[in-house]
Amino acid sequence: MHPTTVPPDSPRGYSERERYEWKTEYDVLTTLRQLGHDVKPLGVADELTPVRKAIEEWKPEIVFNLLEEFLGQQEFDHHVVSFLELMQVPYTGCHPRGLVLSRDKALSKKLLAYHHLLVPKFAVFPRGRRVYRPKGLDFPLIVKSLIHEASLGISQASIVESDEKLRDRVAFIHQRNKTDAIAEQYIEGREFYAGMIGNVRLEMLPVWELIFEKMLPGTVPIATAHVKHDPAYQRRRGIYQQHADDLTTTLRDHIIKTSKRIARILDLDGYCRIDYRLSVDGKLYFLEANPNPDIAKSEEFASASEVAGMTYPQLIQRILRLGLRRAAGGP
Repeated sequence: MHPTTVPPDSPRGYSERERYEWKTEYDVLTTLRQLGHDVKPLGVADELTPVRKAIEEWKPEIVFNLLEEFLGQQEFDHHVVSFLELMQVPYTGCHPRGLVLSRDKALSKKLLAYHHLLVPKFAVFPRGRRVYRPKGLDFPLIVKSLIHEASLGISQASIVESDEKLRDRVAFIHQRNKTDAIAEQYIEGREFYAGMIGNVRLEMLPVWELIFEKMLPGTVPIATAHVKHDPAYQRRRGIYQQHADDLTTTLRDHIIKTSKRIARILDLDGYCRIDYRLSVDGKLYFLEANPNPDIAKSEEFASASEVAGMTYPQLIQRILRLGLRRAAGGP
C-alpha cells in the first residue's frame, strides 16, 4: 500500500474524511488478521528496496497488493507487480499485462472495438500537440485523463459542447493531471458496474448501478471526483450505489456475456470491475475496465459480493486463494 494509506490500529478519533483515505487498507488488514493470517503492512512510494527487503527477511507466502501508484504515477503500478513476479512471490489481483492493457483508456477501447464491442467514439489529445477534433466526433463530449483512474480531474466542466471548451478542458487535463487527454462521446443513460472474480473461470457478481437523486439544474449524472470520494457530497446530492435488480433477463445476460469477453480480451484476472453506460435507446457502451477495484466494505464490489452470498471475510480469503492458485499454475 502507499505509505499515506497505512492505517492506524483503530479508526477512533479520526474524522470521516480522514478515515476515507485508508478505509480499504484498514478493512483488508483487519479482516486478514481476523482470519488468522500474520500480516505485515508495507508502505511503498518511490523505491523497490523495501519490497525486496521484506520478501527476503519476512518471506511472505503471498503479497496482498493494494498499491495504486508508484513514483507518484498511477501508470507505474504494474512495475511493482512485475517486480513481484521477478522475485517469484505470489500476489493478489491482476497481473501486469492486464494492468497495462486496461490502464490506457484508448488502447482498451481500440482492442474492444476490434472485437466488435460497442465503445463511445473518442479521440486522444497528446500533450504538446494542437487540439483538433476529428470529423465524426460530435458534441457533447466528456474529457478525461487518458490513464488516470478514480475520476481524477473529472468534474461537471468535463462535459464540453464546443471546440473552445474542448481546448480548454484538454489543456486543464494536460496541466492538472500531467497526462494525455481523451475526449469521448458522452452517453446519456444509466451507469452500471459489473464486478467479476476469478482467474480462468470468471464468476460474475450482481450488477450494480450508480444512482443520482438530487441533481442540480444544468448538471449531468457523471462520476466526478466529488461523487466518487466525498461522502458528505454524496449524502447531500442523494448519490449512492445499489443492486440493479430491475434489469431484464436479456440485458443481464448481455452484461454478463460482454463482461467476460472484455476480461478475456484485456487479459484481466484476480478481480475486476467493468464500467458501462446504458444509453436511452438501450445500447450498452463500455466505458472502462478497472483491475483491482476498491474492495472496502462500503464500496460496490464488496456490496455486490455480499448480495451474491459471499461475506466480506470470504471475499478477502477468496482473493488470496486466487493469487496462490495462479502462482501454482492452477485456475
